[in-house]
Amino acid sequence: MTASRVLVLNSGSSSVKYQLLDMRDGARLAVGLVERIGEETSRLVHTPLAADGAGKRERTGPIADHAAALKAVAEELTHDGLGLDSPELAAIGHRVVHGGLKFTAPTVITDEVMAEIERLVPVAPLHNPANITGIRTAQALRPDLPQVAVFDTAFHTTMPEYAARYAIDVETADAHRIRRYGFHGTSHAYVSRKAAELLGRAPEDVNVIVLHLGNGASASAVAGGRCVDTSMGLTPLEGLVMGTRSGDIDPAVTFHLKRVAGMSEDDVDVLLNKKSGLVGLCGDNDMREIRRRIDEGDRSARLAFEIYVHRLKKYIGAYYAVLGRVDAVVFTAGVGENAAPVREAAVAGLEELGLVVDTDLNAVRSDEPRIVSPDHARVAVAVVPTDEELEIARQTFALVDVGPDDAGRPAGA
Repeated sequence: MTASRVLVLNSGSSSVKYQLLDMRDGARLAVGLVERIGEETSRLVHTPLAADGAGKRERTGPIADHAAALKAVAEELTHDGLGLDSPELAAIGHRVVHGGLKFTAPTVITDEVMAEIERLVPVAPLHNPANITGIRTAQALRPDLPQVAVFDTAFHTTMPEYAARYAIDVETADAHRIRRYGFHGTSHAYVSRKAAELLGRAPEDVNVIVLHLGNGASASAVAGGRCVDTSMGLTPLEGLVMGTRSGDIDPAVTFHLKRVAGMSEDDVDVLLNKKSGLVGLCGDNDMREIRRRIDEGDRSARLAFEIYVHRLKKYIGAYYAVLGRVDAVVFTAGVGENAAPVREAAVAGLEELGLVVDTDLNAVRSDEPRIVSPDHARVAVAVVPTDEELEIARQTFALVDVGPDDAGRPAGA
């Protein structure tokens, strides 16, 4: 039997999320999470999804490092007959947050690729080191198996220079790799393609605005299947209001806080990334809780919601102007898929742009892609559940099935 399985790994600083998929039909065979790595309270949650799976299993206790975490994952998979030594395992696909400008496609990992990912650590200090650790650990477990990096930034490398450049001194920007890279790329790629399918059209014939709204949030303008603008920039801090991140802010605020409040660079970093956004505005970053508080008359929750929606409207309008013609505005991720009030509020008042939701359709809860605008609407408003793991698996499998290019270079390098 031809190897058809792909293990997808998303390695964080103290966690590993994983999924094992069979690429013959995209079926998930197992999913899991190892969290609090390096602590006494480490926890592994593993759920086999094959027909004969025995259900969710948990184990708690210290897991010293990522090597121990992946060893524990391998043991759980072996218990279900899905071990990493299986000849059916074709490759391991790794989510890598930052690929800079060099990596525009999924890439077979070599020593040269690893060196470049390491060189990008200064522009992704919270993410790339953890991704590197996960890759090296997986390589040690299966040195014979193709390992593939799928980059969050790759989908956005099609942005034109006038969208990607900041208006600062060019020499300084180039010397320090300062430009807009964008993130959530696997989600934006998957969702924009699925939105075209939902409309019954080819991706190259469709212009869509994708709103990935989770604890982290980003927007993208996608013209004919190619990203032409996105809200996140050098880091995932720019753009929309998020759960704990400020999104767009006057950069002089940082100087002001250092001069007037005596805050250090680290203090400001923590403030803008972990103590801002919805949690900074009202103390909650859970949209369900915010809506509950609004229903009870909480003014700070209402203001936080209004600020969140106002930023969304600004980006919808801006990307409408960038695209010129919009076929659909698409909501995805935890908030985008589940918070009907957010979708309704985000397009309210934009009827002149052809945007409106059908109240009944918008209220329906479903795991399926769906249109929530009325049939007569000029622009479709859609909900498309994202599937980043499946997208990573598909890109990984397509690459190892085809192999490196004729020059022997990893694709995308």
